[in-house]
Amino acid sequence: MGKLILNPGNHVYQNTMPSTLMESSNAQAGFAASGSTPSSSMSPGSMSSSDPQASANQKLALVIPTLREAENIAGVIDHVRSVLDLHGIPYEILVVDDDSPDGTGEIVSAIALQDPRVRLVVRKGAKGVAGATLLGWQSTDAPILGVMDADLQHPPELLPALYAAILAGTDLVIGSRYVKGGSVGDWNLPRKLVSLGALWAAWPIQRSGIRAKDPTSGFFMLRRECLAQTRFQTSGFKLLLDILVRGRVRSVSEVPITFRSRYHGVSKATVKVACEYALLLARLYASRLSFQRRA
Repeated sequence: MGKLILNPGNHVYQNTMPSTLMESSNAQAGFAASGSTPSSSMSPGSMSSSDPQASANQKLALVIPTLREAENIAGVIDHVRSVLDLHGIPYEILVVDDDSPDGTGEIVSAIALQDPRVRLVVRKGAKGVAGATLLGWQSTDAPILGVMDADLQHPPELLPALYAAILAGTDLVIGSRYVKGGSVGDWNLPRKLVSLGALWAAWPIQRSGIRAKDPTSGFFMLRRECLAQTRFQTSGFKLLLDILVRGRVRSVSEVPITFRSRYHGVSKATVKVACEYALLLARLYASRLSFQRRA
């Protein structure tokens, strides 16, 4: 299945008891091509434990990045497991924690001891959703990859809809706030304006034919081969836009979601996050202009 690529200096140790990985650097992440493609002949709910090969070929690896999410993480994991189990979806959950000081990792480790489908990845000296997500995806050979927040702002009950779209043949499926039926919930006006500004800035660099209405969403699934032989920016929060612009994506669909309020804790949105997004935009614009000149 998918081959794991790690740059020199990365040290990853995979254990089964507890299900934990330790990562000490934040090097740029790259992926090799996957050796298997999810089949579109089955739908959620039709998986059979008597067919392990079919389950392996359609396994979902869902990454949940965390930083100081001790109040939320157990509830999120329970909710996700109940939804995926109900629909018979083969999966593993990888919680990638940026060395939280509040006991987030210890909570996940305790859950992982009881359920081998839950794994903990701990990063030392690194922060950011993009890098955490990429490390989680590198740490699995599942052919279907996903990511969602740890604070239940993304609705776990819509995971089967995203998964079904992948099985139907779509390369990348987005939980979208900006398609018909979607909503940003109770955001105030300044936050709405900032979000719309981020969308407008991203529109010109997206590829014609696969432009997404919500390219800054943090809730999406994709086929592993979309990441093949591409190195993505590991800093910041907006990995989806990087994938849309530079990944091997041929088709995109969007499922409407309502973005919920955080249950516990504080938002990670800061001025630094905005600056990292601006840096990502600059790099992607430069990349697109360079490609156009060569063409």
